[in-house]
Amino acid sequence: NQVLEMFDHAYSNYMEHAYPADELMPLTCRGRVRGQEPSRGDVDDALGKLVYTGTEHLLTVVFQVLNKTKEFEEAVKKVIKDVNLDNDIVVSVFETNIRVLGGLLGGHSVAIMLKEKGEYMQWYNGELLHMAKELGYKLLPAFNTTSGLPYPRVNLKFGVRHPEARTGTETDTCTACAGTLILEFAALSRFTGTSIFEEYARKALDFIWEKRQRSSNLVGVTINIHTGDWVRKDSGVGAGIDSYYEYLLKAYVLLGDDSFLERFNTHYDAIMRYISQPPLLLDVHIHKPMLNARTWMDSLLAFFPGLQVLKGDIRPAIETHEMLYQVIKKHNFLPEAFTTDFRVHWAQHPLRPEFAESTYFLYKATGDPYYLEVGKTLIENLNKYARVPCGFAAMKDVRTGSHEDRMDSFFLAEMFKYLYLLFADKEDIIFDIEDYIFTTEAHLLPLWLSTTNQTISKKNTSTEYTELDDSNFDWTCPNTQILFPNDPMFAQSIREPLKNVVDKSCPRGISRAEESLGSGPKPPLRARDFMASNPEHLEILKKMGVSLIHLKDGRVQLVQHAVQAASSLDAEDGLRFMQEMIELSSQQQKEQQLPPRAVQIVSHPFFGRVVLTAGPAQFGMDLSKHKAGTRGFVATIKPYNGCSEITNPEAVKEKIALMQRGQCMFAEKARNIQKAGAIGGIVIDDNEGSSSDTAPLFQMAGDGKNTDDITIPMLFLFNKEGNIILDAIREYEAVEVLLSDKAKDRATIFKGKMIPNYIIDSNLEMENMDQKSSENDSHKPNSEEAPSESQDAGAVSEEPDGGESSAVGDPDPLSPASTDSASVSRADEDTHAPGPAEAGAAEPACTPEDSQPQEQNTQTESNSKAHWDSKVQPMESILADWNEDIEAFEMMEKDEL
Repeated sequence: NQVLEMFDHAYSNYMEHAYPADELMPLTCRGRVRGQEPSRGDVDDALGKLVYTGTEHLLTVVFQVLNKTKEFEEAVKKVIKDVNLDNDIVVSVFETNIRVLGGLLGGHSVAIMLKEKGEYMQWYNGELLHMAKELGYKLLPAFNTTSGLPYPRVNLKFGVRHPEARTGTETDTCTACAGTLILEFAALSRFTGTSIFEEYARKALDFIWEKRQRSSNLVGVTINIHTGDWVRKDSGVGAGIDSYYEYLLKAYVLLGDDSFLERFNTHYDAIMRYISQPPLLLDVHIHKPMLNARTWMDSLLAFFPGLQVLKGDIRPAIETHEMLYQVIKKHNFLPEAFTTDFRVHWAQHPLRPEFAESTYFLYKATGDPYYLEVGKTLIENLNKYARVPCGFAAMKDVRTGSHEDRMDSFFLAEMFKYLYLLFADKEDIIFDIEDYIFTTEAHLLPLWLSTTNQTISKKNTSTEYTELDDSNFDWTCPNTQILFPNDPMFAQSIREPLKNVVDKSCPRGISRAEESLGSGPKPPLRARDFMASNPEHLEILKKMGVSLIHLKDGRVQLVQHAVQAASSLDAEDGLRFMQEMIELSSQQQKEQQLPPRAVQIVSHPFFGRVVLTAGPAQFGMDLSKHKAGTRGFVATIKPYNGCSEITNPEAVKEKIALMQRGQCMFAEKARNIQKAGAIGGIVIDDNEGSSSDTAPLFQMAGDGKNTDDITIPMLFLFNKEGNIILDAIREYEAVEVLLSDKAKDRATIFKGKMIPNYIIDSNLEMENMDQKSSENDSHKPNSEEAPSESQDAGAVSEEPDGGESSAVGDPDPLSPASTDSASVSRADEDTHAPGPAEAGAAEPACTPEDSQPQEQNTQTESNSKAHWDSKVQPMESILADWNEDIEAFEMMEKDEL
């Protein structure tokens, strides 16, 4: 009854304030019509002036008690009367298929069922099916590719690649976008007897299957629709891939074609082998499936436990569902993305229904009333945190409870449908739900379509699968009466080890020592005592179900699989150990968190314009207390890893040593170069392609011993930033850098030194050159104008001109280190290009601080390999070089962005 009331509240407000608009905006109580509201980018591709909410609503009304059937009949009449499919508008093929085409077909399925019962819909003559066929023909132009994969977007009036179409230039599409068509398109063909729709959908699925990575049997997220090359090579079960897997299994259920089940089972085996790390589901690389592609999960994977129920694999479904439920209990809703240690990664929640869907399927499979309590929690949270006077508002941030002015159509179509079915008794539903299959948008298609208008053989005669283990292919649907009759506690026994996986405080339970009355096994391993180099500790971790994963960036991640523990007590110890480790890591980060440092290249031709973000060390000179920093020429040490005595001390003495990360502790490297006479050290990451753009700030820790003997500054550069210095050495041989707590003003850097006059301020600038410089800078954001772009510590700043600065930061808002935007990304805000009056000068002007004769200055610069002779190099040449520098740095900046 509560679900019915909530549905009425949402739907009546849509009808009152928004119909026939695409969506309801529940905060402002008005409809969202595409083109009349500020664009939200790709999100608006789901809006097509097609009354999505109205068509998706069709099937939902009939799920209410019998007295709602009249409302369903009225809704059908409204859609027939009001929905216009002949719009000059570009829409998403994927969204239009699952929402509108699926809604029309589902509505048609229920309409003919009610008509057969003889009481309602007696006037109905297939109008919804005619509309569905018209829409199907409007989507077909998108399939005009050599591969058979559809374009991601289509113009409903002009198709693709037509001058008026405004689409057809795309080259990529997501795997789910191309692989989530078969149910609706096949149903349309079976209903109408027109086979072309099913043929096109099958061709797209066949192409994706052929392009799978053969060694791992995984597919990527994004594929080129013309060549079939994988554009994004990461693979998971969440956004971009999710419903592709779902439709392979459901296509077998609906159509009875063995090949769909064989393909699903092949993919499923790969998923459970590589992606599933119970209770987590982590993306991997399709070519290197043992390597995790990221350390966070998106909320769309919440559908997967429900799909596992259909497959009959109940245990991992229970585990993953329970993990997700613990996240929901912590944040009230499932964040759009969260990390492996269950911190919020993306804080939004657009009222997605996938978790409710899996809850319904698990209740159907287990009969466990626990899942009714889960459903009750979902209802209470929706009413408490998302309900507003004009409907239900999406959460903008689950941490703060702030709202967003949107209520997507899938919320009405799916959320209330699954919640109603979860609590409904059989007599509450006017037809047998087992005679239908749910589409990904929870529309119903009747199973009798499998024997209707068959134009394609359902038997697969290929021998492609003979090398696979037959036991992987389960040809029957799971029978819950066999799975659970003798063990009603089955599901609870699987959930129990996971009930505290997200909580910050785990119950201590009874220790091994107490259990054995003071004798026998040792107390469990504590996080503070753990040493990764101790074989005994690693063996204890294995017994507790804890495994070590070596991440690509060099860090080690701990993951606990409760079901892999030697016993339930070991599983408890493992959970306690993991929680202690998380708290210990968090505490150490808070205690030892240091701001980022700067490596500024000050030699020719950079002159302080290039500033690289560097990670600090928890030992050695504290650069924040030595404002002048450490300045010197860089030298590569031998051996390059710095893990033994330096063999080229003469090259390192009084210089800043460059070395590679790895093979020993950072403190050991520092001691070795300090002994060789270095005045500082820069450790360059050995992980190819790593960058402060994409990785959080890295701090170099000590070796657990007293590090007071290390007195030189040590900084860490990711591979991409380190290569900038190495490339400069190859190009210019002598490269001088400044290690400091933040970038220095160039006038400060070159105080008392000879430098070309366009690097330091001069009183000779002309007003028109100032204007020209201003115009050149106008297309770049100034760090003072846009401080948010350089807040994160992971920034690389390059300043080809005086007032210009750019910062490319780690997009993760939870990165532990941040700094003032001016501290890293801004080297000098007063530098100018020279005015015309300076261009005619025979000799470079000295700064006011230059008190020595020019000859002496020139000699000094010559000794440091930074010789500038204005008589040999006239100002016109300098200006030409300067412009080339600007162009080069602008190109580098674009690459960074």
